[in-house]
Amino acid sequence: MEYRVKDISLAEEGKRRIDWAEAHMPVLVALRKKYGETKPLKGIKVAGCLHVTKETGVLVRTLKAAGAEITWCGCNPLSTQDDVAASLAKHEGIGVFASRGVSTKEYYDDIHSAMNLNPHVTIDDGADLTVEMHKSMEAGKLKGPLYGGTEETTTGVIRLRAMQKAGKLLFPIIAVNDAETKHDFDNVYGTGQSALDGIIRATNVLLSGKSVVVAGYGHVGKGIARRAAGLGANVIVTEVDPIAALKAKLDGYSVSTMNEAASIGDVFVTTTGCKDVIVADDIAKMKDGAILANAGHFNVEISIPDLEKQSTGHKEVNQHTMQYNLKSGNRVYLIGEGRLVNLAAAEGHPSEVMDMSFANQFLAVLKIAASKGTMKPLVHNIDKAQDQEIAMAKLQAMGVTIDVLTPEQKKYLEGFAEGT
Repeated sequence: MEYRVKDISLAEEGKRRIDWAEAHMPVLVALRKKYGETKPLKGIKVAGCLHVTKETGVLVRTLKAAGAEITWCGCNPLSTQDDVAASLAKHEGIGVFASRGVSTKEYYDDIHSAMNLNPHVTIDDGADLTVEMHKSMEAGKLKGPLYGGTEETTTGVIRLRAMQKAGKLLFPIIAVNDAETKHDFDNVYGTGQSALDGIIRATNVLLSGKSVVVAGYGHVGKGIARRAAGLGANVIVTEVDPIAALKAKLDGYSVSTMNEAASIGDVFVTTTGCKDVIVADDIAKMKDGAILANAGHFNVEISIPDLEKQSTGHKEVNQHTMQYNLKSGNRVYLIGEGRLVNLAAAEGHPSEVMDMSFANQFLAVLKIAASKGTMKPLVHNIDKAQDQEIAMAKLQAMGVTIDVLTPEQKKYLEGFAEGT
């Protein structure tokens, strides 16, 4: 088995961390017990491109228990937990190609190494693996058969829907991100907590009393705004969507343009999935000590070239934070090179919320494997029944019971005869 990790001697620490996550992921563990005996993934090759975290380690263990042959790589240059990668290689026998702080070339080399498995199923986060698989297919290099893949995050789903619209999508993708038990929990509660965790770890600033500018009011933006307000911050939301902006206003937040907020904000967090959200004109207006962080998938939301043009120089404050000296004389601080702040400067989402996201991933992989290539090359949604199954399993694990409709209530809701 080939692998590339930073330091294999970190494997024991990685194992302890995966074990900790597993103790907090009861839904995924239950699925492992359920499918560990029948092994529906026996003979199925799976290539994964997800953040290599302790929670991902639990997903990999579950896929392996179901019979899959697996390779893995990171989906972001700064998100790999090196001890977890070492443990996956040593203790799980996985061909893992990932380490923290890789260059762009090394990042894509790792993706291509994972692709060498010639997978039947891909698991992706951001669509970089999927795009590279398409390049390989177009070049006639893929041996196949490729049954389909999954996509974990909003940015990736946007890219893949664009490929579908352009007629370029060559194999089916299940949009795991669009499951309610993913985006309504992972994106909102997971990112809401972990993004602020990353900012606090990197800077140790007091958020209470500060103006926190949240760019974008989708699921991620809502979660971060809610948590920042809970810590006593004055939250300002910027948006391009009038409906989202109206929701933010009625939720009690200030709403303005980024250029207006630039001179007011103490902390800026981008969450849009789009490029050039914070640009030169905004940076030039920022007050001394402003902090910049990104919670979107790629490092394009805060324009690093513009930040460098507006600066006379920069220096490292700590391993997570870079100080830029602006031409105005003010200093601004960029966390994690503008990459995902919750993984660049912290540990990512709590295990409890990733439990549902990765349960969706696992069940989606089972569906694709069972299809044997019969699914149409489209972006497919998660079935409502799967969403409800996972939600119910999570409630049961939390010791929560809920009401059940009576036969009379079901009849009433399904009918139309009864009125006033």
